[in-house]
Amino acid sequence: MPKFAANLTLLFNEQAFLDRFAAAADAGFEGVEYLFPYAWPAAQLVEALQTNALVQVLHNLPPGDWDAGERGIACHPDRVGEFQDGVGRGIDYARALGCPQLNCLAGIRPEGVDPERALATFVDNLRFAASALKAAGLRLLIEPINTFDIPGFFLNRTEQAAQIAAAVGVDNLFIQYDIYHAQRMEGELANTLSRYLPMIGHMQLADTPGRHEPGTGEINFPFLFRHIDALGYTGWIGCEYKPIADTLSGLGWRPAE
Repeated sequence: MPKFAANLTLLFNEQAFLDRFAAAADAGFEGVEYLFPYAWPAAQLVEALQTNALVQVLHNLPPGDWDAGERGIACHPDRVGEFQDGVGRGIDYARALGCPQLNCLAGIRPEGVDPERALATFVDNLRFAASALKAAGLRLLIEPINTFDIPGFFLNRTEQAAQIAAAVGVDNLFIQYDIYHAQRMEGELANTLSRYLPMIGHMQLADTPGRHEPGTGEINFPFLFRHIDALGYTGWIGCEYKPIADTLSGLGWRPAE
């Protein structure tokens, strides 16, 4: 059975961020992920992980100006220097936190930028990032994100991610398969997982509509968990959903180990 990691950006969010580590451990999670670590000193996050015997599963590379609505800059031709600086910063945090992989958000294609130029920029940036991460012993991930929630997001389908990974041509680049985004964009969850499992380095989940916990929407998670288990996936699945009520009362969906 895959292992489930608490996404601290969304779970236990009734508490201050640093208190969520203890809350996750108390709820039975052994791993955590969150969008970005950069607002806190790495030593403070390391202490929270170690005190609560938690594994840092994932975080993202710097996304540009998140508060201004940017959702990554990897496809922005005029931001390459900033992207490369962010790769170095992400690696520094990953090393400190013992995090084995970093997700690269493609971003929203800038207005007026030709799709082919955006693609070429993304591929070049991924080659740079993958090389730097490999030297540090880390994996790089790319995540398709649905264009209902983030209109204009450049990477939005699994097949597109696989094609981009092939164009980059490195052995430490994998797909982050988010079940919620995939259901909204393409459906065919079981068949897509079967086809692309060798390229999938990490998964995330939420139900739809609403992006709430499993069992609140249209996805048949009991079937899907059995399918993922039968495929032999042994990695982490990040619980990146918005609890309908409080986090603890919504954890009844987790399958027994």
